[in-house]
Amino acid sequence: MAEEPSSVVRVMIVEDDLETLDRFAQVLARDSRTTVVAKAPNGRDAISNLPGASPDVLLVDLGLPDMHGTEVIRHARRTLPDCDIMVITLFGDEGNVLASIEAGATGYVLKDSTDEQLVARVLELRAGGAPMSPGIARMVLHRMQVGATSGAASAPGIGGHALLTSREIEVLSLLARGYVYAEIAEQLRISLNTVASHIKNSYRKLAVHTGAAAVTRAAELGLLHPADPRH
Repeated sequence: MAEEPSSVVRVMIVEDDLETLDRFAQVLARDSRTTVVAKAPNGRDAISNLPGASPDVLLVDLGLPDMHGTEVIRHARRTLPDCDIMVITLFGDEGNVLASIEAGATGYVLKDSTDEQLVARVLELRAGGAPMSPGIARMVLHRMQVGATSGAASAPGIGGHALLTSREIEVLSLLARGYVYAEIAEQLRISLNTVASHIKNSYRKLAVHTGAAAVTRAAELGLLHPADPRH
């Protein structure tokens, strides 16, 4: 079998409902920009198949029959650090959202997405974005706004690290609102490399490893802007 072109996003799907699993696989297989390299109906199979599949993007349901989806996310984050992970689930409560982000998910969408939205969110995730369903994004923004009124931004530091710079805060604030790297660069009139550098520095200062986790941690500390920066 011929190798897939490097531009094609390799996707693995972890979903216990076989009808839903097949639907997701068919949707992604129909688009020339994505290909499904593995499917798993439970957590054990997912963890076993991850090394051989080596996906670019892992789609994970949380309500698996043998373990919570966050266990699969944590394992994937440890063993495949370059893999982007997106939760796709029925559970939109704050506890599951925060647990998934802390485990290493970089996107969180609900199963009410259309076929076109599913493909678009997979591509957005791989392009450096943090796709979230509107209700989930609203929840994150609410936490951001609550944190902004708590005075946490005046704290002396985070785990011994210096606080974020104003530019790092602007970049993370836009990331929280669903902007991808190219859009952030255009909005702030800086280069893509500069955007990536600011985000990498934010990871180090916040002691996290993903964009979604950086946004959540910064929001909890009241460091993010509740609205887009104005220029």
